[in-house]
Amino acid sequence: MRTRIGTRLILGAGLATAAVIGGMAFALLRSHTAQLLAERTRSADQLSETIKSATHFDMLENRRDNLHRQIRAVGGLQDEGIQKVRVFNKEGRIMFSSAEEEIGTSLDIRGEACYACHAEGRPLERLGIQARARTFRTADGTRVLGLINPIPNEPSCSAAACHAHSPRQSLLGVLDVNVSLAEVDREIARSRAIITGSAILAILAGSAILWWLNRRLVVKPVAALVAGTRRVGEGDLGTTIPVSGNHELGELAGAFNTMTQRLAETQHQLAQADKLASVGRLAAGVAHEINNPLTGVLSYASLLRKRLDGDKESCDDLDVIVRETVRCRGIIRGLLDFARPTPPARKPMDLNEVARRAASVVLTQLSLNQVDLSLDLAPELPQVEADANQIQQVAVNLLLNAGDAINGEGGTIKLSTRPGAEGSVEMLVQDDGRGIPPEDLPRIFEPFYTTKGNHGTGLGLAVSWGIVEAHGGRIEVQSEPGRGTCFTLRLPPSAGTSLIPIPTTT
Repeated sequence: MRTRIGTRLILGAGLATAAVIGGMAFALLRSHTAQLLAERTRSADQLSETIKSATHFDMLENRRDNLHRQIRAVGGLQDEGIQKVRVFNKEGRIMFSSAEEEIGTSLDIRGEACYACHAEGRPLERLGIQARARTFRTADGTRVLGLINPIPNEPSCSAAACHAHSPRQSLLGVLDVNVSLAEVDREIARSRAIITGSAILAILAGSAILWWLNRRLVVKPVAALVAGTRRVGEGDLGTTIPVSGNHELGELAGAFNTMTQRLAETQHQLAQADKLASVGRLAAGVAHEINNPLTGVLSYASLLRKRLDGDKESCDDLDVIVRETVRCRGIIRGLLDFARPTPPARKPMDLNEVARRAASVVLTQLSLNQVDLSLDLAPELPQVEADANQIQQVAVNLLLNAGDAINGEGGTIKLSTRPGAEGSVEMLVQDDGRGIPPEDLPRIFEPFYTTKGNHGTGLGLAVSWGIVEAHGGRIEVQSEPGRGTCFTLRLPPSAGTSLIPIPTTT
């Protein structure tokens, strides 16, 4: 049977709380009981001392009737909790008692009144108040506190003519006072009920608070993580989990969101790669099938153009055929480059020099379209290992696309280089043309997708993306309609360092 982690936490914390509170309640109840007994014992000792003082002269003058009367009077105070008062000599014979049937009887030294001093093995007058006290139960089950108080042999007793005792006799007898503990037991029962009830309430309140905290801090975040994981397992990579707080589960939720985002990017990359591979296979087949017939058409059209050099109308028609055939051959060459990209021949290269060569290639064409090209190359740019010709092809393609975006209306293109993060280098191509609509940004690197209408094949950026991917770099694009576009080409510092080759559009 599966048990939730929240339930286990609540049970564990609840048991620990119950053990702590229960232990504290037991210790408090025990301490309170000991305190009540100690107070009752001190009260009984004070009563014993009072009786000794009140009967002192009657004992000294041997007035037995008065002594009997006082002991019976004190022993009859049942409402005050006094059960019995008696005096017995050192041999254990009861000489005076509030219970007259006991007078003249002897106590067993193992009895409750004698055991204290005999068990201690010390003279009675040296025992403390707690050692002279004992508790026992009467026939009706009531607890009774008994306290014995020694009657010492004072000089007035040993020197008296009436009943002189030897000065060497230190103890004449013992006063035994029995006090009922019924009130103390009732107080202990009330305290036990209050402390036990308070402990139960504290345990329940603590368990409720633990349940609420556990549900808020553990159960809900864990349930969200489980639900999110299941949705991801079902293929929904757009799943995100709310970050509930600045703690471990919150960090786990953030890591989960980052993971799903990267999985989505990876899935997009795999889909793009699969799409490119499919198109590449198709393009290779198409290019192979139509390249030879297209070459024949171009050759025969060129020969026919030379033969009909005097026929202007026919020559114009043949010029259209030759021009469009050359255009088709360029498309086929692009298809072949896309379908069978050449592995980069990596060598240490200067990105600034590549940028200068690319600018010189397109400078004339840009000037004809009334486009100004400016260079902003970072000095002392670190070299990277790359195929200079392929990177130049990417730069030329980006510059031509920027010129097409300006569309002969006059504008500027800025070609710049700069050091990137972690030792990489970056080339930026920025124009002030018409920009790219937001709905087109996610698709600009797809093959055959173009925003130029009939003026483009849609292969330039796809081929460029494949070249940069082969170098372990990436291309990023930022564009705002009406304000221009900026392409950023980022290359890693060496062939062994790889950046994530995912086209990023913002």
